[in-house]
Parts: sequence; C-alpha cells; structure tokens
Amino acid sequence: MYRPEAFAVTDPVEIEAALVSLRFGCLVTHDPDGLFATHMPFLYDAGRRVLSGHMARPNPQWERAGDVEALAIFQGAEAYISPSWYPSKAKHGRVVPTWNYEAAHVYGRLSWRHDADWLVAHVTALTDRQEASRPEPWAVSDAPADYIRGLTKGIVGLELAIERVEVKRKLSQNRAAPDRQGVMTGLSASSYEADRNVAAAMSGEVWRGLGSPPRRASQPPKNERRSDDQPLSSGGDILEVE
Repeated sequence: MYRPEAFAVTDPVEIEAALVSLRFGCLVTHDPDGLFATHMPFLYDAGRRVLSGHMARPNPQWERAGDVEALAIFQGAEAYISPSWYPSKAKHGRVVPTWNYEAAHVYGRLSWRHDADWLVAHVTALTDRQEASRPEPWAVSDAPADYIRGLTKGIVGLELAIERVEVKRKLSQNRAAPDRQGVMTGLSASSYEADRNVAAAMSGEVWRGLGSPPRRASQPPKNERRSDDQPLSSGGDILEVE
C-alpha cells in the first residue's frame, strides 16, 4: 500500500491494537486464472499471530488458491473532505477536495481448515465476540449441536499466518492546524455517522473500526507543513489523493 510518511502507522503498539480490532475484511488471492476476492469476518489470534475466517464451501477461492500468499484488506473510517472547510481557502484559494480514510493491509500465507471441531470452535469464538456486548447474548451452544455440526459441512475455514502488516491513516495530518480544525468541525456537524467517526479519529479518539488513535494535531509527523501552504503533495487536478 502506498503510505506517505505523514499517514503511515509504524508504532508496533498501534499496529497491534489495529489487528485486535479488525472485524470485516476482504481476502484477496491470485491463481493462474487471475485474482479472486471474498468478503468475510475475521478473528485475530495475537498469541499465534494469525487471522482466521471462513467461507461457503461452494466458493471456488479455496480450491483455486491453495496454500498461497494472500492479502486481507480492511477499510476503516472514511469521509469526503470539502475544501470549503479550510480557513486557508479564504486566504489564497489554492485548495481542492480530498478524502480522509483509514485502512489496513495484512499479508501472509494461507492454510485451509476442514475439521469440524476447528470450524465449530471458530464460529463459536466469532459469535461470542460479536454477542458479548448484548444484554442477552446468543451463543452457538443455544442451537442443537448436531444442527451446528451439520452446518459446518457447508463452510471451509482458513488461517492467514501474518507476515507483514501495513496500516494507514490519512486524517489531514499534512494540513496546517487551522485547516485540520476546520475539517473536524465540518465533519462533526455532518448528519452522516461515518463523517463523525472520521472527526473522532482526527481528534485522537480510539476509532471503533481499527482501534488505535491517529497522531494528534498537536504532534504533527516529521516534515509536516505548519503554515497555510499547499498540502505536501497532490494526486490529481480534481481531488488530492494520497
């Protein structure tokens, strides 16, 4: 993933926090027939440093891919950023729209799991994680055991042994403090929850999707501009994209 220094998360503690909070992602593999992608929930095992998941047995990805290197992609908070929120717009007008977002790419080697005991344990752990905050959580054990084991015949499990993790948070770190504050104010006033989530991430709050907080505005990354000048770089004539 392309990660300019201002937006790259390199702190091992932050990266680990991101892994712990990953929920739903896209598994991408490549085989002689081309690329294949499947969207699915994941669980992270910190002790073994493994992501686990499952897919429908009729899904051809597991047979096509085999035990290969794969990529799991996770999208965090994201929002459109209007240049009208920048105070610098009134000073020189040299501003364009952009997009703020969080993303994690997890690379590793795949292995597939067909054992019924593994599959039951996996879906139990996955369910327990999602149900934990409910006042009356549902558990896999609430359903008949033979029914659950029968359903596992229709799925295939997988483990991704993590070899490399890339986390990126593009949260206006390359803008001057007044512009960053203008973005946070604009997003906070939005009627869209997704926009408000980005505002919370920018303010340093732990975001629920990737877990760890970004750098605070009071601690700009190395080489960040501190004036009302143009951003560090621009990716196009219409939108500034990094």
